[in-house]
Amino acid sequence: MNGAAQLLIGACLADVLLLFAVAFAAERAAARGQVAWLRAPLIYTLSLSIYCTAWTFYGAVGYAARSGMEFVTIYLGPSLVMIGWWWGLRKLVRVARAQRVTSVADLLSARFGKSNALALMVTVMAVIGVTPYIALQLQSVSESFAIFTGATSQPGSGFWVALGLAIFTLLFGTRNLNANERHDGIVMAIAVEAVVKLLALLAVGAFVVWGLSGGIGPMLERIDASPIGTWSMDRSRWAALTLVSAAAFLCLPRMFQVLVVENEDERHIRFAAWAFPIYLALMSLFVVPIAVVGLDLLPAGANPDLFVLSVPLAEGQTGLAVLSFLGGFSSATSMVIVATLALSTMVSNHVVMPIWLSTQTEGASQSGDVRNVVILARRLSVLCIIGLGYLYYRISGGSAALAAIGLISFAGVAQFLPAMMGGLFWRGATRLGALAGLTCGFALWTYCSLLPSFGPGGVLPVAWFAEGPAGLGWLRPTALFGIEGVDPTVHAIVWSLSFNVLAFVAVSLVTFPRPLERLGGAQFVNVEEEAQRGPGWRAPAGTADDLMIMAQRILGAAEAQALFRDAARAQGLPGHLPEPDPRFLARLERELAASVGAATAHAMMGQMAGGAAVSVEDLLAVADESAQLLETTTQLEAKSAELTRTAAQLRDANAKLTQLSAQKDAFLSQVSHELRTPMTSIRSFSEILRDEASLTAAEKTKYASIIHTEAIRLTRLLDDLLDLSVLENGQVSLNIADGRLGDVLDAAVTTAEAGTPGPLTIRRRRVEEGVDLCTDLDRLGQVFLNLITNAQKYCDAPAPALEIRVVHGPHGDEVHFADNGTPIPPAAHGAIFEKFARIEPSGGQGAGLGLAICREIMGRLGGDITYLPGPSGNRFVVRLPQARALAAQ
Repeated sequence: MNGAAQLLIGACLADVLLLFAVAFAAERAAARGQVAWLRAPLIYTLSLSIYCTAWTFYGAVGYAARSGMEFVTIYLGPSLVMIGWWWGLRKLVRVARAQRVTSVADLLSARFGKSNALALMVTVMAVIGVTPYIALQLQSVSESFAIFTGATSQPGSGFWVALGLAIFTLLFGTRNLNANERHDGIVMAIAVEAVVKLLALLAVGAFVVWGLSGGIGPMLERIDASPIGTWSMDRSRWAALTLVSAAAFLCLPRMFQVLVVENEDERHIRFAAWAFPIYLALMSLFVVPIAVVGLDLLPAGANPDLFVLSVPLAEGQTGLAVLSFLGGFSSATSMVIVATLALSTMVSNHVVMPIWLSTQTEGASQSGDVRNVVILARRLSVLCIIGLGYLYYRISGGSAALAAIGLISFAGVAQFLPAMMGGLFWRGATRLGALAGLTCGFALWTYCSLLPSFGPGGVLPVAWFAEGPAGLGWLRPTALFGIEGVDPTVHAIVWSLSFNVLAFVAVSLVTFPRPLERLGGAQFVNVEEEAQRGPGWRAPAGTADDLMIMAQRILGAAEAQALFRDAARAQGLPGHLPEPDPRFLARLERELAASVGAATAHAMMGQMAGGAAVSVEDLLAVADESAQLLETTTQLEAKSAELTRTAAQLRDANAKLTQLSAQKDAFLSQVSHELRTPMTSIRSFSEILRDEASLTAAEKTKYASIIHTEAIRLTRLLDDLLDLSVLENGQVSLNIADGRLGDVLDAAVTTAEAGTPGPLTIRRRRVEEGVDLCTDLDRLGQVFLNLITNAQKYCDAPAPALEIRVVHGPHGDEVHFADNGTPIPPAAHGAIFEKFARIEPSGGQGAGLGLAICREIMGRLGGDITYLPGPSGNRFVVRLPQARALAAQ
């Protein structure tokens, strides 16, 4: 090994060690919560520099030497996107955050009905399109190493680079299961490499302009005298290449990763909208001068793709050449790291996980650690993808086809653009339309661009280029439909994207989206409004335990338990099991999607919840569109108005039935939950007492006390349910007796203070309580006791107080119970006396049956109970019965 090789190896090792140190420090800082500097707008902008790979670092100069100023199109497309379409990028980030999107495949899957078939197609297309691009990075490092050391080739260097990049990605990219979380270490490492490659290119450019050409003026004269100075614009190529580079900026898996998934704050896009075009301008600033000087100084036949490195070497600037090599090395490594990270997530979520899930015959709750399966799948995917890139590089042998793979890959991933844009802005786009568009576009791109890039006889027979397959000249890959004289790159881009868009739009127009696709369309197109709407899952009663088991398999025990506990607390429920209502189920699905992808998460939720319910609003939207189509096609029929009225009546009837069904499901679900929660605690702690022989006496007493408390709670709940059932069915027997109101209130206050002692101060005016009663005194006392205990539980004033007053009104005597707590919100007034209604967020002690029982009792006694809203506090009014109530016969 000569000295130059040792110097380069040392520089590469130093660069890699620097990356490891930066990534490790960033990960440690993020773990400590020190993320302000890690997630600054500048870091986000610099992370976008992975667009500038070795193909642009080295290849832009070669591009300029061969085609003049046409290389500008590669930078122009992303700049136009950032400057003119930043608002669209902001919407894309909002959608991705709302849907917990982890990749391009995940985005399209989430939009088009959680379709894993669509996600699988996008994943395969991405791997095919990007793997040769990874090979291109390995080739650039190998060739730059060879030209620096003077060797003809260094194929072994590509292997060691691939191995090092795989290790780095495994260490810092696949440790967390949640692919939606930021990879702070990788992002910071990319930002550092962005600075390295920019400084390297600027240093070489400054040397060429001021060190070799004598300044800006002589340099401009040199450019004018070169062939590059006489370039002419091919408008069709400029338009096509600008379009495809803009599309690739949005659709490349690595760009989607840093642009969307790694975005921490959508406001960073505003900063990047002007800062990133400046970065691209600096990267392209000295491309033409380096190309011109390289053509003048280096011998004919020198590879223009490596002028950035060979010009300093030819002038004896070894240090500058090393810096240039590190710039190209940084460009290649950052691209490979992020590309493999993004592709491994796609392969794991949409290839490995669906296959694994299909083998689990007992559903999503099957025993086994899904978390380990997913992480292992991602790590193996990283190794396989980098291995495929290296294999492609060795098989191709650095052919001319590989040198042109940059634009070919751009055109391949650009096929995602129609479905992406249609999904964001067109609610009528359908899954079948997206599949049709991608199939047509990808097939034409493969036939017209990818396979011909290997040359005649490479993959396609030579005769196909001259005569077409089976002698059909109009099917020649470089002259479809007999159109000749078009640039091959433009030919492939125009035909593939045109048929892609045509198939996507046509099939979407003739097919109708499924309800789940309709929901996806609403959530994507109207992301701001849909973020506030209720979700669509509806689970049968008693699935909370099963959902917890499934979540633990994927998220891990600690994360799943924290998620369920927070949800239960938000619902005002005791314990760690929330009610599996639609909102919680949608939240759970989003959390799972961040780990295993939207399609797999949806399939697993489907196994557990049994299906998705569509909201009334969406049903009406679908019905309205159907009515519009019906009216358009039958507008000449005489009975159109009658059909429309009939449809409206059916919609109203359906809405009422849906509402009744929802109320029934809510009642059954709540009863099930209220019974299940104490029974679960009793079962768990009794099993501990039975199975754990090493418990201390204190622990046994503690667990027995818990069982006793939960048994009392369960008994009280059953008593309330039976009481309410008897009252509602009219089977109650009233014990009518004479008494005084003051005595009934004394008994209720004494019982409340003995049962739940607390800081509540009760104020009474006994002089007003001398009212004679003839009613069921025990039932009336039950109503008073319930109102007093509610005040003890829910009055949140610093000094809780309850005033009990007797008012002699025109309609009879009334007892007012007024506390000084937070008033019940007006929106909840209608549900105060409903069964299982809990108004206060902190009210998780009871089952929500007390006020419903009070209402039934007062109705049976011939009185009434109402709630009087006011500016402060809460006031319940009990109208005492004036006549003997009717007991059940």
